[in-house]
Amino acid sequence: SESQSMLITGESGAGKTENTKKVIAYFANVAALTTSKPAKSEKKATLEDQVVQTNPVLESFGNAKTVRNNNSSRFGKFIRIHFGSNGKLAGADIENYLLEKSRVISQQSAERAYHIFLQLTSNAFPQLTEQLLLVPDAKQYYYCSQGHTDIPGVDDAEEMRLTDEAFDILGFSQTEKNDVYRLTAGIMHFGNMKFKQRPREEQAECDGMERRFPTVCLFF
Repeated sequence: SESQSMLITGESGAGKTENTKKVIAYFANVAALTTSKPAKSEKKATLEDQVVQTNPVLESFGNAKTVRNNNSSRFGKFIRIHFGSNGKLAGADIENYLLEKSRVISQQSAERAYHIFLQLTSNAFPQLTEQLLLVPDAKQYYYCSQGHTDIPGVDDAEEMRLTDEAFDILGFSQTEKNDVYRLTAGIMHFGNMKFKQRPREEQAECDGMERRFPTVCLFF
């Protein structure tokens, strides 16, 4: 059989992300019909589950609220889903393109930062919030507070739990998850640093923010 391609395109808010998720879920479900199901006692995630669960992670780190779309993908992706000769799902890989990096540090007033920043400040996991030295209020972080900090009808705490569960299904260890969260939190802490130029010099120094340096250094 020959490889098949599907191009999902359209203007902002047309439904590209949602339709892509439906296509992936469909292929995963069809492939699962030809795969023997594991015993109920086994908790190991299937390959089909892992393919589907890439979506919550990609959306958390690559989607954000815009003026036209509350869950807008701020990057492009090329997804390959591989099938064996017997019709079973054999694997998948995803290439990302053109992530809107500027949104990490700034947003328009009617828009929002990437979902993951707001999820981490939702206090979904109080112990994690404490470990990351965060306060459960996104407005306290400059990189998150230039636009909206919430979306009507969206529970960021629940979304955080779904993101964390998706990492588990994808096979991330607790250490690997913590590393991802620490780096993300470090960006938030760094955004609260302020600098000033030294008189008659090209160097810059902390502008009364020296106490934040140890916190930021913990995460990088």
